[in-house]
Amino acid sequence: MNIVWLDEPQAQDLSLVGGKVASLSKLAIEFRVPHGFCVTTLAYQNAAAHLTEEVTRAYQALAERSGSAQPSVAVRSSAVDEDGSAASFAGQHETYLNIRGADAVNEAVVRCWQSARSERALAYRRQQGLANADVKLAVLVQQLVASDVSAVVFSANPVTGSRDEVMINASWGLGESIVGGTVTPDTFVVSKSNLQVMERALAEKTRMTVAVEGGTREVDVPRILRAQPSLMDEQAVEMARLAITLEATMGYAVDIECAFAGGQLYLLQCRPITTL
Repeated sequence: MNIVWLDEPQAQDLSLVGGKVASLSKLAIEFRVPHGFCVTTLAYQNAAAHLTEEVTRAYQALAERSGSAQPSVAVRSSAVDEDGSAASFAGQHETYLNIRGADAVNEAVVRCWQSARSERALAYRRQQGLANADVKLAVLVQQLVASDVSAVVFSANPVTGSRDEVMINASWGLGESIVGGTVTPDTFVVSKSNLQVMERALAEKTRMTVAVEGGTREVDVPRILRAQPSLMDEQAVEMARLAITLEATMGYAVDIECAFAGGQLYLLQCRPITTL
């Protein structure tokens, strides 16, 4: 089985799809998760020769689901031992954003496979006490959300350790500027007990990641937006409510990536907080 869709039961099989996809697949049933399919660990292990055709067919099916002839997608690695309680692998494997067309998607899948054997990823595995010999990697191909605002949301406050607060880091555009640390995001702290915004720290947001032909680029934030809050209070509360619901669903404190696009809140990733 080389391809499984996020909404199929097999996409919850950790050994087949890796930690990131297994987690997202469970949530796709109940939450607004963008459409996507997974190139499985079996395809990686077999380096399936006919895989190009299968990925092309899956991409065409994704085009039909999304109502776009050539949908923009994010192509991300999903290792079997990724997004666990001890090792998150955040930033260790490659991610390719705003990829369009079947040829480009196939190329990005191969580059994700190659990133599993990069010196950086292998060093991280050694540091975490994980075996390097038997890396099992899946690749998620998922419709890209053209985010107006992106955020990383913690269902417990990782700074103070308080489990009674939700902390949100938010900024304009796609989430890579926040995850990569090239922008100082706005920070909102929301009380779990009454869903009130308790603290707001607005940053001078100078950089943002935007979609450009063939990928993404980091650009200057328009001057008028730099000091503007990236979230209205009701949007911060909606994100907090999502994080609280996910914490209850998963049974542990979560670190989620989400985004507002066209007024809708999308869930992009969910993993345990490993720093509490």
